This record gives sequence, C-alpha cells and structure tokens, in this order.
Amino acid sequence: MCYFEYGDKEINYLKSKDKKLAEVIDRIGHVNRVCMNNLFEAVVNSIIGQQISTKAHVAIWKRIKDDLGTLDAPKILALGREKLQSYGTTWRKVDYIMAFAEKVHSGEFDLAAINTMTDEEAIAALSSLKGIGVWTAEMILLFCLQRPDVFSFGDLAILRGIRMVYHHKDISRERFERYRKRFSPYCSVASLYFWAVAGGAIPEMKDYAERR
Repeated sequence: MCYFEYGDKEINYLKSKDKKLAEVIDRIGHVNRVCMNNLFEAVVNSIIGQQISTKAHVAIWKRIKDDLGTLDAPKILALGREKLQSYGTTWRKVDYIMAFAEKVHSGEFDLAAINTMTDEEAIAALSSLKGIGVWTAEMILLFCLQRPDVFSFGDLAILRGIRMVYHHKDISRERFERYRKRFSPYCSVASLYFWAVAGGAIPEMKDYAERR
C-alpha cells in the first residue's frame, strides 16, 4: 500500500515555523495517509467519489477493481457505458469517465506531461477535465503525485483544523495565505495534520467557528 511520504526534514521545518503546529505534530505523531500512485486511476476514482458517502465510494471502487484490476484508457473504453454504470455510479459520472478515457487514448490529454508541470499548471490541466474541479485536482496532486506544497482553501476540513488549532472564528483568504506562506514548501504535510485535528485526533480541541 502506498502512503504519503514525509519525514524528519518536513517535520522539523514545520515545527521550527510554528509552535502550535509543533505541539499538534508531537501529540499526533506520524500520519499515514493512503495514496494512489496511478494517475489514470486517481482521476477515475476522484470522479466516482464525488458527492457520495465514503462507504458507497469504497464499495463502487472495490467492485470495479475486483472486476478489472489496474485501470487504463483502453480498458475503460472497451468496458462501455452500460457496464461501467452497472458498478453503481451515475450516468453523468460515467460520461465524465468515458470522456476522460477518450482524451487519454487519443493523446489529447497527456498523463505523463502532468508530472513535469508546476502545481499551478497541473491543477489547471486536471481541472479542465469534465468532473474535476480545482479542489479535486489539488487532492490528486497531494494523494497521487505526492506534491509537497498543497494547501487547499477549498477544503472545509483543513479550514476547520486551522480554526481548531489557532482558535479562529473564521479563516479569510488573506489569513489562509499567511499560513500557506508560513508552512511552504511543506504545506502538504501541514494539511495532513489539520485534517487529523479536524477529524478528532486531539479530543479536547474544538471548532471556534461562529454559529450561523
């Protein structure tokens, strides 16, 4: 199984930059987050998982993988729309996945080129695909390409984690960018810890967001 890779270099840097985050890191320890190192599969998986429960997402993905093994464009195109939909996803998502597979198969979308792009270029390229928005592209950069400096303002759990650690009632874009600058070039590791906090890894921490 593939996990997001980080070590003492990233941890020591982040701890030197922020005392509160240092305390969080010491409390939580190493965070193991599963990654998916096949970019084609990561895009398909991301499309399938949108706006459904984690349980449903895992079940659909398992059925596809059990049946097909490693996914690629020719395999998806040979499968056809009806068979793909039969695994439990929606017709709209089927269309997104088929369109993506067609672009990869024709060479219109170059998967290999993504690896040579900057983060900004890769996000733009991925989010040009139907069914892939900026947040999803950012998650692919982090959990597939293992880019080290991903920090998503569109991720509600990261915002929640920041509020919990620093006792903020809200996180403006300006405030978020100050944190990004502080944690760069290892924002991805900081993200892992804010996700952990948001998920209850430190029970006594609470969300200070104003009730609406």
